[in-house]
Amino acid sequence: MATELLTVIKTSEIPAGGITAVDAHGMRVAVANVAGTYYAFDDACTHEQCSLATDGELEGTTVTCTCHGSEFDVRTGKVLAPPATQPVKVYPVRVAGDALQIEV
Repeated sequence: MATELLTVIKTSEIPAGGITAVDAHGMRVAVANVAGTYYAFDDACTHEQCSLATDGELEGTTVTCTCHGSEFDVRTGKVLAPPATQPVKVYPVRVAGDALQIEV
């Protein structure tokens, strides 16, 4: 399956240290701004499917799902703390001017 770059949001709409959810062809993807570097990953926690954008707290490159405490590295999707055991999928990100694009 071919991938494409999809413009999903303006970088100015995501404050530093913030996370927001965007729609990428019907998939909910979370986008985090870590000191001006953007990371995109599946919005649903792999433990109980809570929204990481809505129910998550970002500290550095770690997002914590406040539903049950699972932690993920936003750069790799790797689980840093249980109860989640499966990583979240991450998506390559590109900034073009003020447009944030993710590869889906």
